[in-house]
Amino acid sequence: MIHFETKRTLARDFVLDDFQDLHDILSDPLVMEHAEPAYSEEQTLRFLEDFCIAKQAGFAVVLKAENKVIGYVLFSDQLEKDVYEVGWFFNRRYWRQGFAYEALSDLFAYAFHQRHACKLFAETIDDVKSASLMVKLGMSLENVQKQHVQDHYGAWRDLYHFSLLREDYKMENDYEN
Repeated sequence: MIHFETKRTLARDFVLDDFQDLHDILSDPLVMEHAEPAYSEEQTLRFLEDFCIAKQAGFAVVLKAENKVIGYVLFSDQLEKDVYEVGWFFNRRYWRQGFAYEALSDLFAYAFHQRHACKLFAETIDDVKSASLMVKLGMSLENVQKQHVQDHYGAWRDLYHFSLLREDYKMENDYEN
């Protein structure tokens, strides 16, 4: 099922045939640098089956011109009603071309317009690239937990928490609902 579409991409549910494209993303150490160690084929398959398909905790971002999955966007509801966690991983070959911003902008519109989200939140240990994209998307830094998590190299890192509330999204995007 397609959930939203941009000029260059569409976001749809994952299917098993997405395995290789998803593995190309999750097995890249640079893509996974601020998350977990790069995934093995077995880890990717488990993630695809258990998290992406069974739990439907995200969407495949497909480049329409190539019919190729170039990204994964996390969209996971939380225990709190109408609160969703968002996140993303994109194939490195498609970095710095606006795909993440394009897909996430439409994900935010989908979240607030169709799913009636009250709040979106994200967290990162990357205080430069990911954090700047979050700010560009209209998210605000809520807090920083100093030396809160260990990265997969063993270094202690700060954890940055960002969020976007429905009323702030409405003001920035000038809509009524």
